[in-house]
Amino acid sequence: MRFRNIVVLMMTVLALASCSTLKKNSDKQDSSNTSAIIGKKWQLIEIGGKAVAPQVNGKVPFLKLEEKRYSASGGCNGIGGELTFSANGKIKFAQGMSTMMACPDMSIEQALSKALITADNYTVKNGILSLNKAKMAPLAKFKLLEEKQNLSGTWELDYISGPRIAFEGLYPNRKPTMTFNTADGKVNGNSSCNNYNATFKTDGHQISFGPIMATKMACEGSGEATFFSTLEKVNSYDVSENTLTFIMGDIAIMRFKRK
Repeated sequence: MRFRNIVVLMMTVLALASCSTLKKNSDKQDSSNTSAIIGKKWQLIEIGGKAVAPQVNGKVPFLKLEEKRYSASGGCNGIGGELTFSANGKIKFAQGMSTMMACPDMSIEQALSKALITADNYTVKNGILSLNKAKMAPLAKFKLLEEKQNLSGTWELDYISGPRIAFEGLYPNRKPTMTFNTADGKVNGNSSCNNYNATFKTDGHQISFGPIMATKMACEGSGEATFFSTLEKVNSYDVSENTLTFIMGDIAIMRFKRK
């Protein structure tokens, strides 16, 4: 009887070890699969079985996946939130924050937001990323978007989040500008009132600014203060066509147009 108990115990230990090995292999395989899609920007090409135009409201609709977060746009607002990958291609998008701009065509944004929250798995085939629900037809399809993150040149602010005052009320006479010299890591411009300069550093899509030095002319309103305080919160950026977006976490808080 004692020998039989020892045999059963040994078999149990071996079974547990086998399960652990299988789990590690599964986790390793899942990690390998996700590495093919994270850290990249994917252009939305189909939603609900219908083709999506290359640009919506003048912007490229996209999805970007990181290990634990996502960001996206349906051609209007920046949306994003937490992201969870699990074995066998499972994926879960948590409802996140969004900017609150109104655009002529909101249909793609609304459909994309719904698809993200509904999707529970993904597949990649022939360079196409599909978000799916169970084994039904894909909710959305994306192709890899080649990014050209060129900060160089002069940009003019056309959106800033936070203040209750309308954008035109903040900057009735002059909009803030930024001119980047990427070779020297320096930026200068006008805050809508004073001229300023600073240093900056980038690492991939991450960006940080050094102390801002500005002239001391007295300014009316809160436009300059809002511009500088919002700029201090920025930690990443995205350049798409002639649009520069500054991001805090996964929320777009400033947007510029190339001049």
